[in-house]
Amino acid sequence: MTAPGRGRSGAGAGRVAAAAGGVLAAALALTGCGILGGPAPGGEGAEAVEAPAPEESLAAPDVDVSLLPEEQVAPAPRMRLADGLAPPTNRWFSSLALGDAPQPVFPMPLAVALTGGGFAYGLPQVQVTETSILAPFDPQVGADVGAASAVVSAYDVASVTVELRDGAGAPLGHLQVVEGSPVLRYTAATDHDVAMTAAFTVADGRASTEVLDREHVLVGPGGADDPGAGLSGDGRVLSLAAGESVAWFPVPDGASGAAVDTLVEAASRPVTEVSAAFGAGDDGVSTALTYATADGGPTAVVRMPHQADSAGATCDLGTYATVHGTVDVCTASTLGWSSPAVEPGGRLDLSVLDDDARAELADQVRADAAAVEAGTLESPSDTYFGGKALARDANLLTLADGLGLEDAAAALRSGLAERLREWAEPDGCERRAERCFVHDPVLATVVGKVPGFGSEEANDHHFHYGYFLYAAGVVAADDPALAADLAPVLDLLAADVASGTGVGGMPSLRVFDVYAGHSWASGYAPFADGNNQESVSEAVSAWNGLALWAQATGDSELEEQARWMLGAEAASACAYWTDFDRDDPALEGFGHQVTSLVWGGKRDWATWFSAEPSAMLGILVLPAQPVAPSLAGDPTRIRANLDEALAGPRDDPASWDVMFGDQLLMYAALAGPDDAAAALAVARDLPDERIDDGNTRAYLLAWLLTHASRPPR
Repeated sequence: MTAPGRGRSGAGAGRVAAAAGGVLAAALALTGCGILGGPAPGGEGAEAVEAPAPEESLAAPDVDVSLLPEEQVAPAPRMRLADGLAPPTNRWFSSLALGDAPQPVFPMPLAVALTGGGFAYGLPQVQVTETSILAPFDPQVGADVGAASAVVSAYDVASVTVELRDGAGAPLGHLQVVEGSPVLRYTAATDHDVAMTAAFTVADGRASTEVLDREHVLVGPGGADDPGAGLSGDGRVLSLAAGESVAWFPVPDGASGAAVDTLVEAASRPVTEVSAAFGAGDDGVSTALTYATADGGPTAVVRMPHQADSAGATCDLGTYATVHGTVDVCTASTLGWSSPAVEPGGRLDLSVLDDDARAELADQVRADAAAVEAGTLESPSDTYFGGKALARDANLLTLADGLGLEDAAAALRSGLAERLREWAEPDGCERRAERCFVHDPVLATVVGKVPGFGSEEANDHHFHYGYFLYAAGVVAADDPALAADLAPVLDLLAADVASGTGVGGMPSLRVFDVYAGHSWASGYAPFADGNNQESVSEAVSAWNGLALWAQATGDSELEEQARWMLGAEAASACAYWTDFDRDDPALEGFGHQVTSLVWGGKRDWATWFSAEPSAMLGILVLPAQPVAPSLAGDPTRIRANLDEALAGPRDDPASWDVMFGDQLLMYAALAGPDDAAAALAVARDLPDERIDDGNTRAYLLAWLLTHASRPPR
């Protein structure tokens, strides 16, 4: 959970289109967090996944934002954005365009910031403490072009262009920042000088300087043939004519002279556009980013840990230490990688239960269903807790259905349908002040009239709306009439967080970062450490909900996209939140098992809402939907994560009497049937106050009973 205005924490102008190449990286036939140790693409046990044809794009739901009342729930932020661009909320670069003042951004591996007269960049120096992995912005090379203002003038799936303007508002030049690139480029719109904070000298056929014991290379308008073109005598001023450009990059660790020459050649080649393609199969999902260049040649990219089994890149140019670990430096035109598939799901398999287990569970389902009907289990009116309550009752409904409890199931189904229809009334906010949605025409987003955790500023929308989509997908799975009634508004919620085409003026893939493989939670990202995401498991839950809703409405394109996002987010959840490589030298000294809050420029063992150790893990594993086994993996790691989170030994029931105790018990079951059986014994007597508001004791018991009844993995 996040404080309002902070955020738990591509774009309208840059469509997400299919990358060239036809076949993406092979999809791994793995489950859970096994991606970190899986086979190479195309190897034994892998299946090739076809990319979309070039004319295809991401899902384009047929939505109409005019159905909702127009209202700004929060004051409009200051915008530094060219006309015609959708406000890029929930991006790694959002603060460049939105909010009181631009903040540093972290496109990996660089950090970049706008300054008084221009901009500066640096390769963040990783600093590791017991509780944090820090890689803050460090301005190692700065450039003053005499700018008085700046606006975001273009962006796509992985790049942003900032137009620097003079005092009269006329363009001076354009700064291009490309996610995944170690190269920063500036192109002049008029003849002018670039005054730099470091002196570059020409030697060995290149212009370079040394900052903090690292060589930085300048590639000016003369390219590799004339590395000193435009440089002043002291090497601190570069003269550019209109249309000429300059690029800089830090030399990677371990780079040979030949590698630096290759990077100079790549840096001489401007990136013109970045586009993406995806594929989703039964065993894996694949992602490909194409970095188009002016002459069609390859550019420089870095390969993050979740992209380690990648295709299309030559990665022999050295490495950088980053906040996410050691990354390889590569050349590529298309960088493709694969992740294990996660099968969408909304029901537990109760067929594995014996008669005694079914009887025990039936008693608890009846009790919880009665509490829902009596209002003891509340249904709040804000979009976060209200959505959680809908998903809670949908899970309870599936248990009643699965156990043949017809009376309880009928009451739950009727109540859920009634509440979903209320939330989905397009004109609801014209008649009441809660349980309804409006369209903010300035932010181009859908907002609940009773927001939560800063959702009026576009924070956390995927967390909130994922619960609505999940509940609707479960309840309407076999009820076409209900699906049709809900579709006008539920499709808008889906489009708000995941539209692939910028429908209704919304940015494409509002929250999902294709390169990073995960979402960002803060709408404006008004932080010196970039954007952030805490509850990555709720992001996984959101894409599961999106897939279930797509199934309920028969939208096969949206379902494929949701499956891709589900697999990709689950893989990154493992790679950076719950199961990252603790032996990576770049992370040496970090004293914890998980990083519960991941930023562009740091990773913390901390949350927005609690300092309790149980909160650090609990926020990464809730809600325990049927797709939660995507967080499985090495049972030893699961147990170690729990040992850090609990109040004492795992075999002491009192140790589980902590915040998110129910969620941690459900996570424990992923280690194997014996662990599930031990957790079940604790869960039966877990205090009521330890049952999360999005959960019930019935679902807790059902989860543990079904996992205890399965054979070991």
